[in-house]
Amino acid sequence: EVIRAMADIGNPNSVSDAGVAALCARTAVLGAGLNVRINAKTLDDKAFASEVLSRAERLKNNAIAREREIIQLVEGKL
Repeated sequence: EVIRAMADIGNPNSVSDAGVAALCARTAVLGAGLNVRINAKTLDDKAFASEVLSRAERLKNNAIAREREIIQLVEGKL
């Protein structure tokens, strides 16, 4: 939300920084998701593991969608 606001109403000279922030945030979420996936394999509670994996997938999809939205906004301002 902060990155979107930065791209939308922040300093016009830093709009590219908002784009970079969106790329970094998406990368961080996807990287964390990889860690969740590898560690979920070791959990004995398979129901909990499934729940965690589902949540990680939702977070990943949300990060990808938000990044796409922010990059489109940034591209429109460049």
